[in-house]
Amino acid sequence: MARRPLNSAERALLEHLLSAEAEFDGAAELRAQLDRTEVVGPWTPGSVNVDLRVDEPGRHTGPSRLAPVGAAVLDGDGEYLGELLLWTDDDGRTLSALEYAWVTDDMPTVLPPIEHVRLV
Repeated sequence: MARRPLNSAERALLEHLLSAEAEFDGAAELRAQLDRTEVVGPWTPGSVNVDLRVDEPGRHTGPSRLAPVGAAVLDGDGEYLGELLLWTDDDGRTLSALEYAWVTDDMPTVLPPIEHVRLV
C-alpha cells in the first residue's frame, strides 16, 4: 500500500485521543504533528490498525512507546468492545501507530465513531 493522508475517521480519532480532555505530558506536541502525519499501511490486510509516519518529527515528549491515554470503545448500548491505543516511536516523540484492540469475536472492519469512544 502506498502512503496516504489520514482519512477522516483516523484524523477524528487521533484528534480526540490528543484532545485537551485527554491532556497528558507531550500531547500538545503530538497534536501539532497531525497535519504532517500520513498512513504508511495497515498492520494486516483488512485491518483498521495502521502504522503512521510524521514528516519532521516534533520534539521529545517522553520515553514510552504507548501514549498515556485511555480510550474505551463502547457499542450503542454501552457494552465494552475494546480500546484504542496510540503508539509513538521509541523516543515517544512522534506518532507511529493507531490500534483498535477489540474483545469481540470478529475483527472490526471500520474504526469506531467518536461518540462510541470514551476517554478514561
